[in-house]
Amino acid sequence: MKDLARAALDTAKAKGATYADARVVHTLTETIATKNGEVGEIERGEELGIGVRVIANGAWGFAATSDLTKEEVARAASQAVLIAKASATVHKKDVVLAPEEAFVARWATPYLIDPFSVPLSKKVDLLLATDKELRREKAVKVAEAYLHFRKRNQTFASTEGSLIEQEILISGVGCEARAITDDDMQTRCYPNSFRGQYQTRGYELVHEWNLPANAPRVAAEAAALLTAPRCPSGTMDLIIDGSQCGLQIHESCGHPTELDRVFGSEANFAGTSFLTVDKLKEKFRYGSPAVNLTADATAPFGLGTFGYDDEGVPAQRWDLVKEGIFTGYLTSRETAPMIGLKRSQGAMRAESFSHIPLIRMVNVSLQPGEWEPEALIADTKHGIYMETNRSWSIDDKRYNFQFGTEVGWLIENGKKTKLVKNPTYQGITPEFWGSCDATCGPRHWTLWGTPNCGKGQPEQAMTTGHGAAPTRFRSVKVGVV
Repeated sequence: MKDLARAALDTAKAKGATYADARVVHTLTETIATKNGEVGEIERGEELGIGVRVIANGAWGFAATSDLTKEEVARAASQAVLIAKASATVHKKDVVLAPEEAFVARWATPYLIDPFSVPLSKKVDLLLATDKELRREKAVKVAEAYLHFRKRNQTFASTEGSLIEQEILISGVGCEARAITDDDMQTRCYPNSFRGQYQTRGYELVHEWNLPANAPRVAAEAAALLTAPRCPSGTMDLIIDGSQCGLQIHESCGHPTELDRVFGSEANFAGTSFLTVDKLKEKFRYGSPAVNLTADATAPFGLGTFGYDDEGVPAQRWDLVKEGIFTGYLTSRETAPMIGLKRSQGAMRAESFSHIPLIRMVNVSLQPGEWEPEALIADTKHGIYMETNRSWSIDDKRYNFQFGTEVGWLIENGKKTKLVKNPTYQGITPEFWGSCDATCGPRHWTLWGTPNCGKGQPEQAMTTGHGAAPTRFRSVKVGVV
């Protein structure tokens, strides 16, 4: 892999590139799913290829190939240079990269049990046992359980002298119960929607979430929602659980801080951003003093955790919002100098060897507070507690939004009382985060994984992480208002 990367760089330089990097990526994947007592999916995949990114005549070019012969790698590198030179005929200004040290390094995800070493029969048995427990509840007509694993080995090399090897392992585990009547269907997922919880860990993650033991509660809640009253409408205090808070962070905090959105180079697929550069200079108030948001590619177990990004920049941790004040963006080597930074913070990643890197969220998290969940509920006189995302909608600037969750509980005089179905809430991003007054402590904080964040054209699906605990927001519009 090292020789292939070096050969690509040599060709790119010979063809006129002033900068080049190459990523040789080998990826193994395994997905297993059961549905209603049967194995619904067993899929194993393997992918190997090289992507070459260059600057020539001041513009970017990129090409990739899965044919790793010397001739084809040279052709791909040459094509990347040709594309850059063609782009240079219409570009407005030359690409300028923030300086970065050259690194020769190796980094790997720490884990206890390699999931690819666990027998397939053991994995299937676990899912079928979960499925069986879900279907003990008569109202549950569809029961599903999932496992997903991915191991990615990458060699990165650049004309600046970096040579970095990384191995990143991801595990995912989850189940879902759908209770159905003639006129309604209600869903409960565990540990989260989007097929469960994902982290950069080994098979030990599967053991810790223990699907079979939690399946009866999940099924019972799905059934109970069928006869539960609908979520009331009005303005009230809102507490969202950590997993829903993680998605709230993803959509209304993570995406708008991606600097390529701010500059308009990411506008077609999923919009731009209301967080224009003037807001950084004017110390824009993003939320209340209780809101502390960090970007952290070094956090243990996060789907946005790595040793080096796909530009060879080391993983870092920095503030996006400090005590409610907007303080920073997610950057690349190209965009960092545009806002006066001397160095990229390392947020460039690509889905595969065949995709060009884009600015992507690392682990964007709301830092924990000091509350216990019971005390937070007891301190809430009139409100609603919502758990596990069901739907979301947000505008192209990440400003106006509406979210729905699978389940809600009314809070009356400091106690969780009535179960309600189809709960929703809406808001405007800085007003909503401005109403945040309390979040629970470190014991209740989890780094949730989002395995399918879409961005770019052609679209890339990337993994991101979001740490959060149950969090309260005052006077939020709930239901159909």
